[in-house]
Amino acid sequence: MTDFLVLPPRLDATARLLAAAARRRGLPVAQGRHELRGAGHVYGGPVFAGEVAAALDLALLEPADDWLVTLPYRYTCRDIVMSTVGDARWTRTPAFVKQPRDKDLPATVYADGSRLPALAADTPVLVSGIVSFLVEYRLFVLDGVVHAGSRYATHGRLDPAPLDGCRDRDAVLEFAGGLLGACAGGLPSAVVVDVGLASDADRGEERWAVVEANMGWFSSGYAADPDRVLDVVLRAAGPRDRLLPRDAPFDRAVS
Repeated sequence: MTDFLVLPPRLDATARLLAAAARRRGLPVAQGRHELRGAGHVYGGPVFAGEVAAALDLALLEPADDWLVTLPYRYTCRDIVMSTVGDARWTRTPAFVKQPRDKDLPATVYADGSRLPALAADTPVLVSGIVSFLVEYRLFVLDGVVHAGSRYATHGRLDPAPLDGCRDRDAVLEFAGGLLGACAGGLPSAVVVDVGLASDADRGEERWAVVEANMGWFSSGYAADPDRVLDVVLRAAGPRDRLLPRDAPFDRAVS
């Protein structure tokens, strides 16, 4: 049975690059949800990908919601707790708040919990201390190893560049290697991990830290090699009957 890649009806820049990469290796590309059958893989937003996954019986791999919370402080450089919108509303100091997977809540710094938007009280959120990242990198990880990467922001502004051309390349890979070697148990075999150089103005220190982990099937590739990004996408969203035993806990349908 021939594998194929399913993309949304409207393609963003990453989807266009993935389509070209798929065709270069002879992988058919379909757009939309019509008449889909066979060994598919999908790239797109949670609603679209979820519908395609249900139609084709695909496993969508996601990092554990509390992965950041489980990391030692040396990898995060900030305190992070898993909470709910209801509990976070009692926060009376500035904090960075985001949902672990969904995007209904703008991921940003809130002056206090009263500023959170109106969402269900039981909506899970991650509440963390505030960190300034001088530069941020997106790493596409396959089997616990960085498979592709890109700088995506400098001083909070979009600034994509291939990882291999960045002066921080060796430092990023060294930090990521230690992180993935020590803390990959909460990650699926195909995943995206964002890291950055965190600045502590009070102490005058700069340290590498994890920003977050994301789904490989719904992450912008920025300036990463699209052929290698595609490798991660295909594993992160593919036929459930090929699901690796170690990835079973990370299947979106059961997580």
